Amino acid sequence: MNKYEIMFIVRADIDEKTQKDTVKTFEKVLTDMKSKITNSKDMGQKKLAYPINNQVRGNYYVLNVEATAAAVKEFDRKAKIDENILRHIVIREEE
Repeated sequence: MNKYEIMFIVRADIDEKTQKDTVKTFEKVLTDMKSKITNSKDMGQKKLAYPINNQVRGNYYVLNVEATAAAVKEFDRKAKIDENILRHIVIREEE
């Protein structure tokens, strides 16, 4: 398994419960595929550099995971579909 850092931005205009459910859903995508989340951090709400889908603020989250390429690919696929995720990036950490 490789180590990855995943950062994603959740819409700020949805209620807090929906935000937490969105984060838990994406953590579950990884853990269901035998990945290990080593660190999960809520970076808080920040102003975006430019509007994304008419949103000017977003809640930032960072996950450090040990995962397979298939798990990361599934996370990426679902993040592209989910309307509550404004942006996401997956970075593979060096060994």
